[in-house]
This record gives sequence, structure tokens and C-alpha cells, in this order.
Amino acid sequence: MRFLSSLALGAALVSPTIAMAEVPRVVATIKPVHALVAAVMGDLGIPTLIVRSGASPHTYSLRPSDAGAIEAAGLVFWTGRGMELFLESALETLAVKAKVVELAESPGIQLLPTREGGAFEAHGQGEGEEPTDRKEEHDGESAHDHEADMHFWLDPVNAGLMVDAIAAALSEADPENASAYAANADAEKADLAALTAEIQAALGGVKSKPFIVFHDAYQYFERRFGLAVAGAVTVTPGTMPGAARIGELKRKIADSGARCVFAEPRFEPAIISAIIEGTGARAGELDPEGASLPEGPGLYRQLLENLATGLTDCLAP
Repeated sequence: MRFLSSLALGAALVSPTIAMAEVPRVVATIKPVHALVAAVMGDLGIPTLIVRSGASPHTYSLRPSDAGAIEAAGLVFWTGRGMELFLESALETLAVKAKVVELAESPGIQLLPTREGGAFEAHGQGEGEEPTDRKEEHDGESAHDHEADMHFWLDPVNAGLMVDAIAAALSEADPENASAYAANADAEKADLAALTAEIQAALGGVKSKPFIVFHDAYQYFERRFGLAVAGAVTVTPGTMPGAARIGELKRKIADSGARCVFAEPRFEPAIISAIIEGTGARAGELDPEGASLPEGPGLYRQLLENLATGLTDCLAP
């Protein structure tokens, strides 16, 4: 009996290993993408995250461990050209065995053109109105034929389309678990729909109040929820404004009636204090990538909830 028990125990230990070996190794580049991939994978596996807490995809450099993870992967999920600049050439040499999924090309995804300069005005687009589908607008040209704003995950409707693309890629790579991926995707999309309704209600009292963001990363969130953004502190993340730009921003606050100027976690908040000094505007903080949040399937919901809370906390008084 002891021998049989040992045999049974050995089989129990071996079987999960065999099952897990059938699930592809998956890499996701940034935390919002990782969260959506993790939600679709569920209990079947854990994707590897490249850009971890405290790092920016705009300035990130691949580590040897990152290169090893990409080389071993069966699937690599990234937003696409224009965001993870560190990957644009590396994928060609590192991901030779992997299927690379560029989520900016997900069917139905809504991409917006980048806004020029830091003193942009609100677009006049109503709450929940769909952004332009630039793939159709330009007669079938790729979205990348014209520079696109690559922060598209901040629209939860786009996030739902990303979930569909993630589930499709996982199911193609691992057809035996396709039903599980589909069920997980359906559950995640239902949560995204509920999240959208919750945020619409939470932001109801501040939609007409102008504000200035640190860099122009939020227009998908702004358009989805009908917010009154007035401009951005810096056009290029990592390049701090000089005295002339600070003067322009002070005038922008006065002209637009901006109630708040928002910093971001990775950048020095002292510049915000200099901008709002003497203006009556308040300082707040927004984080478009979840830099300070723990990675995992719950990050995406927390990311958008934090944006809504940051806006209401600063704009509501």
C-alpha cells in the first residue's frame, strides 16, 4: 500500500507538470498589457512582465533576463511601434520562435493621432463617442502610416478589444485550452463594462472642470469619459520645461481656468509646484501605466479606478 501511495503521489506531481508544459510561455511588455494577458490566462499560467515597477517604456533598456524570456517565449504581447521603443529592433532577433502580437493592430481597435504641442484644447467630442478608427479613415493604410497615440489601453472599450485579441492568440497557440481562454476573456470584458459604468458615474461632477496633465498620455480616457483637458506640462517625457514654458503654463492656467495640474510618479513633482505657484490651481498625480501598482490581473481595474479617484480628489473641491 505504501508503494501504491507513493506511485499515486508521483503521478499527481508529474501530471500538472505535463499539463503546464502544453501552455505556451508568454511575455507581456508593460503592466497594463500584462494585466489583461494575465486575466485571460487565468489559472493556466503566468505571463512574464518586461517593464516592471519604477521603469518607463519610453526609456527602458532590455536586461539579459528580458532577452532570455523573449527568446524562450511562444507568444509576445506588446502595444506596438511607438511605445516600447526598446523592442522595435530587438524582436526581430530575439523573438524568432514566438508569435508576436501587436495589440495596436487588434481588430476594431480605436487609435487617435498624437496631439501636437503642450497647449492643446479639448476636442469637443462627447462622452463615450467613438474615437476615429484611423485604419478606415485612411483607406486601409496602417495606423502606423500616421503617428498614433499609443496609450490606447486607457480606453476600456479598447481594452475589451485587446482581450479578444489576446484570447484569440492564446487559443491558436494552445487550442486544448481555448474554452478556458474564452471564458476568462468573457469574464474580463464583463468586468470592463461594469468598470466603465462605475467611472462614468464617479466622474459625473468634474467633467466640465479643466485640468493640465504632465504629458499627453490620457486622451483615450478623456474622450471615453468626456473630460475637459486643457494641456500638458511636457511634450516629451523626461524633458522638463524651462522658465519660458513654465510661464506659458501659468498663462494657460489663467486662460483656461484649469483647476489642477497633475504630476506622474516617475517624474520630479517640484516642477508642478513651480507651475501652480500664484495661480490658485491645485497639484495632483495621475499614473497612466500603473507604475506603483502590483502586477497581476487586477492591475487594469485598479489603474483606471486610480485615474478616476485622482481626478475627482483634485477637481471636486
